[in-house]
Amino acid sequence: MVTRLILVGGFLGAGKTTLLETGAKKLTEKGLNAGLITNDQAPQLVDTAFLSLGGKKVKEVSGSCFCCNLNGLMDAVDHFRVKEGADIILAEPVGSCTDLSATIIQPFKDRMEKELVVAPLSVLVDPSRLSGILEGSNAGLHPDAAYILRKQLEEADIVILSKSDTIDSADLSFLEKEAARLSHGADIFSLSARTGEGVDLWLNTVLERSDAGRKILKVDYDRYAKGEAVLGWLNATLGFSANHFLDWKRFAQDFLELMGQDFDRRGASVGHVKLLISDSRVNGLTGNLTGPLNKIDVRGNFIQGAVVTMTLNARVEMAPGQLEERVKNVLECSIFGKTEMKILDWRCFSPGRPNPTQRYDTVVNYRG
Repeated sequence: MVTRLILVGGFLGAGKTTLLETGAKKLTEKGLNAGLITNDQAPQLVDTAFLSLGGKKVKEVSGSCFCCNLNGLMDAVDHFRVKEGADIILAEPVGSCTDLSATIIQPFKDRMEKELVVAPLSVLVDPSRLSGILEGSNAGLHPDAAYILRKQLEEADIVILSKSDTIDSADLSFLEKEAARLSHGADIFSLSARTGEGVDLWLNTVLERSDAGRKILKVDYDRYAKGEAVLGWLNATLGFSANHFLDWKRFAQDFLELMGQDFDRRGASVGHVKLLISDSRVNGLTGNLTGPLNKIDVRGNFIQGAVVTMTLNARVEMAPGQLEERVKNVLECSIFGKTEMKILDWRCFSPGRPNPTQRYDTVVNYRG
């Protein structure tokens, strides 16, 4: 059986995980067996825990980006292809990753032609980020981080303007034309993964086409490394134990608002802050702080338990030590007099220099 691999890239906070969730649900409704692969520089990833809710099949490749751990990604693909009998695999690279055509797509096309069809590379972009790039402001990002976002757009086979429900039609039409220009002629889609609008059209396209990785970029790896290194990276797992009922949705909302305000005061651009709060009955709610406007979205199941676990991920333009200090300070303010907190796992760092397992300098054409 030939399995189809759909890579969904894009900068931090673009909405990749929400699209994977919606896409997997729609594929299942079509009678297809879908597997999901997440990726991060360290374990304890909110995306993995979130996508696992409801019984979805998820594998996590952690410790480095896909391109620097190609064998780990191939093992995850083989797991779904051989052991799970997956028809479709949806994979989400690290949001600060680019050069996917040369380091992931071409090796897969070369080494797994008979077992795998790779769909066109889809890259999501938040309309507010794209607007900032067009205005010459780097969308509030460090110039080297903005360089990564531009390279993501340049190498895309398909550019997806995400969160289309948050922008009016005239602005959306303008951004679609500009996205086509910046990506040098990629196909342009607009969709809202949250409402589902436009997702079927995109899915039908990536399920039918196999012209993946049509471009090989010239990438300045020194600048790429600097663009990743400006980000502090936090993955944590926390246990909370309250002695009375707490509205955990309100708690999540307040915590993210305080975090956004704290980062704003320090002029620190937010890639994303994500959290998942769950109880022993596997109920869960998620919260996201994303984009240059620090948009907050909290949704999910209502949780009544006094004892919960929170998985927390933050990607913010500040030194790891400062990020750790700020998050702990806001946590202490948020829980004061409400609940006890125990740190179960805590990792705060900056990503190392990207060092791809393989990098092709030409496009591989399917021989069959």
